[in-house]
Amino acid sequence: MATPSPRNPADRKEAPVTALPAQVARHAERTPHALAVVDGDTTLTYRQLVTSARCLAAHLHGHGVRPGDRVALLMPRSARTVVAQLALWWVGAACVPLDPAHPRPRIEAMLADSRTTLTVGDGKLLASATGTGATLALPEDPLSGFGADEVPVPAAGEMPAGDTGQDATALVLFTSGSTGVPKGVAVTHGGIAELVTDPRYVTVTERDRVLFHSPTTFDASTFEVWTALANGASVVVCTTERPSFEDLAQHVERYGVTVAFFTTALFHQLAARRSRLFSVLRTVVVGGEAMAAQQARAVLRAFPWLELVNGYGPTETTTFATTHRVTDADCDGPVPIGRPFAGATAHVLDEAGRPAPDGERGELWIGGSRLANGYVGRPELTAERFVEHASLGRLYRTGDLVSRRRDGVLDFHGRADDQVKVRGFRIEPGEIEHLLREQPDVDDAAVTVRRPAEGDARLAAFVVAAPGPVPRAETLRTRLAAHLPAHLVPDELTLVERLPLTVSGKVDRRALAALHDVAVTEERTEPLTPLQQAVADIWSHALGCEVARADADFIAYGGHSLLALIVTDDLREELGVTLSLPDFFAAPTVAGHAALVERALLANHSDLHPDAPEDPDGH
Repeated sequence: MATPSPRNPADRKEAPVTALPAQVARHAERTPHALAVVDGDTTLTYRQLVTSARCLAAHLHGHGVRPGDRVALLMPRSARTVVAQLALWWVGAACVPLDPAHPRPRIEAMLADSRTTLTVGDGKLLASATGTGATLALPEDPLSGFGADEVPVPAAGEMPAGDTGQDATALVLFTSGSTGVPKGVAVTHGGIAELVTDPRYVTVTERDRVLFHSPTTFDASTFEVWTALANGASVVVCTTERPSFEDLAQHVERYGVTVAFFTTALFHQLAARRSRLFSVLRTVVVGGEAMAAQQARAVLRAFPWLELVNGYGPTETTTFATTHRVTDADCDGPVPIGRPFAGATAHVLDEAGRPAPDGERGELWIGGSRLANGYVGRPELTAERFVEHASLGRLYRTGDLVSRRRDGVLDFHGRADDQVKVRGFRIEPGEIEHLLREQPDVDDAAVTVRRPAEGDARLAAFVVAAPGPVPRAETLRTRLAAHLPAHLVPDELTLVERLPLTVSGKVDRRALAALHDVAVTEERTEPLTPLQQAVADIWSHALGCEVARADADFIAYGGHSLLALIVTDDLREELGVTLSLPDFFAAPTVAGHAALVERALLANHSDLHPDAPEDPDGH
């Protein structure tokens, strides 16, 4: 195999799909008053969306944005996000989405790595940001900022002014990097357009409403937004930054959402609870990890009309490379990941790079026209992962083990390397290990995934302390949180004397789980109040260990964002109180949650409040 060659034009279809801005403009011409985006009380028709984006594109051009530039976008998920992405593409620039929740050092690293020329977005977020270079605040109202109603809608098929050819970079999406530095994947316009245009793997019509609840930095958002807009459907923006199970259900019900994507871990939890949102949805796409047959079957039998699609694919292959429509019969064994689609090709190769026989396991290599251009500013890494195969052309090495059935359907068998997935996020343990080893009080570290129960995956770090004072686990987690996004901060951090090694001298990751003390040491102090006991019982059920202290900390007990969703839902069902996730993590102790519950109960029942005025009638 040789160094990757430039993309082969033959990889493209004979009749390439139309660029997304032109597709959206075509819908604006055909159905100008059709609903395009819903964001709370804000709505955009296709005409309003296109005219707002064209005006913003002109504004960006006036501020020096040119074709080929990379422009960072820093704003919460909203209708403005959709307008801004479309405008950047219209002016010919690539969009580099940033997550406002990410630590500042990580955002700065992403900006430097992607070589952005400008950061645009929410004025308040930009004002508080440092180290972002040149910035430009976008208008609060996507309709009124530039007199959008005065701009004519482009004619159908009209190409944007900038370079949005098939191979031009549309998005730079960052994934975890084994060297401690996140790597930016250059996703192409053609790759996204093929993924979403008239998709055969999922049903999307002009009457559909697609839920947009993923972070814009997550490649699933590409499916959520552009599958809708490429097919004349509506995007329904989830306005809650960190939605609970109940938030999602209410949003789906209120806006009549028909199509939604969920990470596998979230789908498993919604399925276990038979969430009522499935009664409204027609299509659910799931991806990120292996789908549990038990949960898939439970949903299909409870909601037999549901179209359930299992999607597989790294960011480097544009969101999904293979898909499979799941049936009840598929749930008799491991749920398959299906066949490649829309320009993608899938090859099961042995260690010598030769095709593996049907039924035999091999590494999955993805080819075809939806491959990314590579990693921005990382030519060596691009050459390592995007390889020119002697007979199959340009391929991406996934590192995943699969086997092919006789009918061409692929079965997933796990990873061939140390990379892991937790709650839908691809994680290189080396990135976290690298940062831990840089701490002055840490000698060595290893990171793996611990699964205390089915559907509960926890990122677990094991640390060997350096000579001198032993660091506290929470201190190390706090340091990590200052540099890493939340999904890369270990849910559990255990101090050990040494790391277990294999006979070849490598860290024995399978043996790491045995080092974890699954039962948190409890030193019972004062008895819990009845309300604290009720909270502790809910925690114990979710965390899988006994919780008996008022000062018990949710994070220290292995709690993470998905378990927080479970706890908030249980609090709502058992105590009748709804806690938002920001409130949940602002006071993540048993006593703190009990106080929030008590306050909410008193607010809901003012007659129980000690300061409430007495009923003058005595009733």
